[in-house]
Amino acid sequence: MNETRHMASAVIVAAGRGVRMCSPVAKQFLALGDMPVLARTLQVFAAHPQISDICLVVPEADFAFCRKSVLPLTQTPKPVKLTAGGRKRQDSVKCGLAGLDRPEKIILIHDGVRPFVTAELISGCIDIAAETGACIAGIPAAETLKRVEPGGRIAQTLSRDGIWLAQTPQAFESGLIKRAFEKAAADGFLGTDDASLVERMGVGVRIIEGSRSNIKITTPADLEMAARLLENQSTAEAKP
Repeated sequence: MNETRHMASAVIVAAGRGVRMCSPVAKQFLALGDMPVLARTLQVFAAHPQISDICLVVPEADFAFCRKSVLPLTQTPKPVKLTAGGRKRQDSVKCGLAGLDRPEKIILIHDGVRPFVTAELISGCIDIAAETGACIAGIPAAETLKRVEPGGRIAQTLSRDGIWLAQTPQAFESGLIKRAFEKAAADGFLGTDDASLVERMGVGVRIIEGSRSNIKITTPADLEMAARLLENQSTAEAKP
């Protein structure tokens, strides 16, 4: 763990319904091993010494389920506030930012369906954001990139040099990320991630290498992969 102990507030976003999962149960509440996906994600943040408080963004209809079947599994004395999400992810993050009662200087935003985030990655994003204002996790593109025209014809093979795939966590100075969301709302801009809202203000964002295990569970295939990752993780931890 980094010796510099910058503290952060966390916004965990889990307000989606998961249409691609083809399940009557929202993806964040599906079982991964012996607990819901969201509970596994929350456990990592609840145990992290640099996280002071958490705002959990979920559909308001799921508040009771979270209080009964998710929050008790984190076993944390840290304050976890439930906040209702919005129509799109960007709306939900904005709700989460507003839901933080007394945010730290650094605010970290994470997808609730990325349960394999590590404590080291959280620390890295927090500490670099404290130095530079903004830092996200990501991984370098490993496969060949194609630009495809409507109809399926390949128009161009793109160089993957310098191309990274963004992940969460994404960490920002609190005033910066709030201004970025306010400007996006005023301009009617919808970004594909939180960092894109900061980038369009002309502010540089650092990226640090995440992990290929830090998957976002959105499809049945993702859930199967997560189950294998969990099994491998449990096997490794059981070895003397």
